[in-house]
Amino acid sequence: MDTVRIPELKRDVSRLGLGGAWFRAENQDLAFSLLDRFRELGGNIVDTGRIYGDGEAEQTLGRWLADRDAHADFMVLDKGCHHPPHDFGPQAIHDDISRGLDCLGVDYIDLWLFHRDKPSHPVGPLIDALNEEVARGRIRAFGCSNWSTARLAEANEYARANGLMGMAVASPNLALATPREPYWTGCTHATEEDVAWHARAGVPIIAWSSQAAGFFRDDSSPENTRDPNLVRVYHSPENFEKLRRARELASEKGASAVQIALAWTLHQPAPVVALVGPHTIGEVDSCVAALEIKLTQAEVDWLALRRDDR
Repeated sequence: MDTVRIPELKRDVSRLGLGGAWFRAENQDLAFSLLDRFRELGGNIVDTGRIYGDGEAEQTLGRWLADRDAHADFMVLDKGCHHPPHDFGPQAIHDDISRGLDCLGVDYIDLWLFHRDKPSHPVGPLIDALNEEVARGRIRAFGCSNWSTARLAEANEYARANGLMGMAVASPNLALATPREPYWTGCTHATEEDVAWHARAGVPIIAWSSQAAGFFRDDSSPENTRDPNLVRVYHSPENFEKLRRARELASEKGASAVQIALAWTLHQPAPVVALVGPHTIGEVDSCVAALEIKLTQAEVDWLALRRDDR
């Protein structure tokens, strides 16, 4: 599987990451089978977080890591400091990393991210606290989810000025469909300008909801209103035109619209790792197959409605 280099980790990360927010004890067998298949196909990073099932997602992932003796070659992206409802700040960083380590049953977390931001907190103490955790060996590198690029740039400038490690990655929503409003409170969507900033800065994007929460499925249409959140966030004339174009291109390339949408996310000028949320082995295979789809720049722009021809 293609990879993205994350210098702070000193490792290459697969361009697809497996989303594990829904992992629980009751679906452990399914979670294990998907993790096994993803690893078999070359995937090497899984996304989890403190808030997912109040630690149960981390615990389920931890049992797989232990059972497969997999942590040495399979990286964990864990998130904490989800504000609200949890605390935010240096002490919350230390506390959430401790709880994450306990739930995962590991002695280090490869990549730890803020799950949300609280801009009233100055960046300096946050960067200081995370560098303390790196020095202790409890995390290997860190980043942020749902931060603005301005705040991210401020944090990394503080790190550079003080000879410290900065944010290795950022994790906004990035998908072909543009949300009309945040899917969840406090979430960010990467604009074209944000992606250009990441390309200039060389900070990789870990794109959550990289396939727009299922908007590009075969049954998606203005008449399908079964999912009120999908309607609220993605139902717009512009997004349905993107869906139409994705379906048109998919028919020509022998793919699905979902795969075309995922390929679009991976064809950005910035380095991107796309988080995917398959619930079947077939969906894992479909996501991995999307890595083989090649899009021209004209097709990328046409899909995004930036031009009328391709």
